[in-house]
Amino acid sequence: MTSISNVERFKQKIQDGQIVVGTSVQVTDPFVSELAAEADNDFTWIEMEHAYITIEHALGHVMAVRGSRTAPLIRVPYNDPNVIKPYADLAPAGIIVPMIKSAEDARQAVQACRYPPHGIRGFGPVRNMFGKQSMAEYLEVAQDELMVIAHIETIEAVREIDEILATPGLDGISLGRNDLSGSLNKLGQHSDPEVLEAIDTVLTKARQTDLSVGASIGYEPELVKDWWKRGVQWFALGDDLAHMFDGFSKVVQETREIGRG
Repeated sequence: MTSISNVERFKQKIQDGQIVVGTSVQVTDPFVSELAAEADNDFTWIEMEHAYITIEHALGHVMAVRGSRTAPLIRVPYNDPNVIKPYADLAPAGIIVPMIKSAEDARQAVQACRYPPHGIRGFGPVRNMFGKQSMAEYLEVAQDELMVIAHIETIEAVREIDEILATPGLDGISLGRNDLSGSLNKLGQHSDPEVLEAIDTVLTKARQTDLSVGASIGYEPELVKDWWKRGVQWFALGDDLAHMFDGFSKVVQETREIGRG
């Protein structure tokens, strides 16, 4: 049975060796997510850690891509079962958990997203039950319909990457190079040898597993080409605000150039 979140399509594209592209969503209006889906993004990264949106807005963003080919992922504010639970009940394709620093952090994230006996998630699904005829039918597929993704963004996580990658029930990792560089006291110094070594360690280790590997970065085509070759399979490239600003700026600058001519 196909889920309402397109999680199967996300997983299948990775399995088929295709690059998977998405964008971060930060504004409150779900029209942005509908537009991202219309543009054929494979997924949206609904940003709850840094953006100005509430869980009600997050629900709107999840609902906005239903019926499209786009899988909604939610990055929750932080790694706490009571925080994660209501976001999991919105029926996204995946939960991205920030600031995973250890295997214990990863285990807690997985536990928060899984029902007993595999975890501690409380049972109260609504949207998750859509298309299911019974509780038993839903529970048969519940684990497959919600990916758990650990966001690797600290040097502490890099030092424990083997243990994190071995966490039972973890579906994938995503790489956050800004906070990773910041944890080395080199925020934004993406070309620094120590930062590059940390990134290389994560990508090399992750490539040796069956976990999906993603990254959230601005749109840098050469970096995407490089990381794709090094095993990154899915990319959240830029965000709604940046895409709008870039579009506005392009029109303004090109029109002013006409005036100068």
